[in-house]
Amino acid sequence: MTGTLVIRSARMALPDGVREAAAYVRDNRIEFIASYRAKLDADTEVDLGDLALLPGLVDTHVHVNEPGRTEWEGFATATRAALAGGITTICDMPLNSSPVTTSGGAVPGNAQDMGPLLNAGVLGFKCFLIDSGIPEFPPVSRDELRTAMRVLAESGAPMIVHAEDPGEVRAPAGPGYDAFVASRPPVAERRAIETVISAAAGTGARAHIVHLAAGECAALIGSARAAGVALSAETCPHYLFFAAEEVPAGHTEFKCCPPVRYAANREALWRALEAGVIDCVVSDHSPCPPSLKDLDTGDFRTAWGGISSLQIGLPAVWTVARKRGHTLADIARWMSAFPASLAGLPAKGRIAAGCEADLVAFDPEAAFAVRGSDLLHRHPVTPYDGRTLTGRVARVWLGGVEVSADGPPRGRLLRRGGEILG
Repeated sequence: MTGTLVIRSARMALPDGVREAAAYVRDNRIEFIASYRAKLDADTEVDLGDLALLPGLVDTHVHVNEPGRTEWEGFATATRAALAGGITTICDMPLNSSPVTTSGGAVPGNAQDMGPLLNAGVLGFKCFLIDSGIPEFPPVSRDELRTAMRVLAESGAPMIVHAEDPGEVRAPAGPGYDAFVASRPPVAERRAIETVISAAAGTGARAHIVHLAAGECAALIGSARAAGVALSAETCPHYLFFAAEEVPAGHTEFKCCPPVRYAANREALWRALEAGVIDCVVSDHSPCPPSLKDLDTGDFRTAWGGISSLQIGLPAVWTVARKRGHTLADIARWMSAFPASLAGLPAKGRIAAGCEADLVAFDPEAAFAVRGSDLLHRHPVTPYDGRTLTGRVARVWLGGVEVSADGPPRGRLLRRGGEILG
């Protein structure tokens, strides 16, 4: 884009709150923020009226599964679904591609590879403290975790940890959902987070806990942070929206690891998010072919774990958040600004001067019923099927250019710092 654009909204989600404003865009970036009625000369002008304007969401936890498992997802379908859901930047989480991208992960024996990868622009390194489900991506021991984090300490790049302790996890006692939840208790998360805190404190490296599901761990994370440990945490839409009491018998589309826990736990997660102990909300979009979900048997012991929600994370979170008195500025902080910071992308995730003009027009009052068959990710299996959500993405701009999920692809590969690769 070489021209200029003005977008006006009566409800613009700015870093200091939601208010009337106009964003002036030149050459892909926001040049300045003006008052809603300011007289501005531009090549194109859009007045959204009461439609809200959000910064494009940044989802730092998406399992794209390419190369090698595009029958599970793939960049073509994942990015279309993301765009339709108001997500303008995704970070592929290494695991389910084939071969697995352990060049962006931390596995036993690859600590010596991390320095060159950091220099090449890798955003961070994912590791598991428990069996990942993929033999080619084995878990690290406590000593291996510390070794890897020493390498990262000077860079500021995060060690991103799936935090469940294998010593606290057992085989489910039966095929049902309650047995599955009991097999991966909150103590498994707590013990693993204690291991991460010890490693971060001992090395000075930054650590990030993915998909926090156990609300009782919030106090542990908050205390470590207060003590100066560089630690952050995310949770996911499904942990904030669903509760174990609501999972119908045999509906394995709800299976994920750690599991969706009970309603009291959901409340604890919301309180931790509201208190700032949980920093962000990202999808952990983890699709697979329907056959791997064992929908015919409904057996939670054998079904593949992972929830598909890339396109509907924003309305799922907003549906609950609005009832709790939150604003779109909170949504922008949880789902745009902090994830962009985590990924080392300073020009993403905010409507502010100097930032890239990745913008989303959002109708916060529009209600709709989710139909899995209408979603754009590769397979229609999702626990949100049939649920009524509030909030609909109306329009999306990528670098100041309006785009749509059915338009030509415009994606770019980025390295840490935001530099374009290739």
